[in-house]
Amino acid sequence: MKDYEHLVLWLDYFNKNLKRRQGRKVNREQAVFDPTVQELAEAARAAGFQFSDQEMNGEARFPRRSFVRSGYIMVAKKEGVKKSQAINAVAGKMVQKRSKQKSVKK
Repeated sequence: MKDYEHLVLWLDYFNKNLKRRQGRKVNREQAVFDPTVQELAEAARAAGFQFSDQEMNGEARFPRRSFVRSGYIMVAKKEGVKKSQAINAVAGKMVQKRSKQKSVKK
């Protein structure tokens, strides 16, 4: 049964290694290499979305690439925010976090 109160954000939406037809939803500048469910969860919380640990699934398979384990989180919908806007907000936070990690490592 479809849940109309949540948005499903798959890891493949943000994976820089994938092509658009394989499921990536953001442009390459907003994508990161091989994101993890933990990174996605942190970015979603930083973007202001709420969800519980039961709404995270690291073992799920993205429908377009059913041969690879991917993962997703289900975030509560916000009024007036479209899914594409939510995806772009989370992608921006993921890129910020990755760039901070790179600058710390150097």
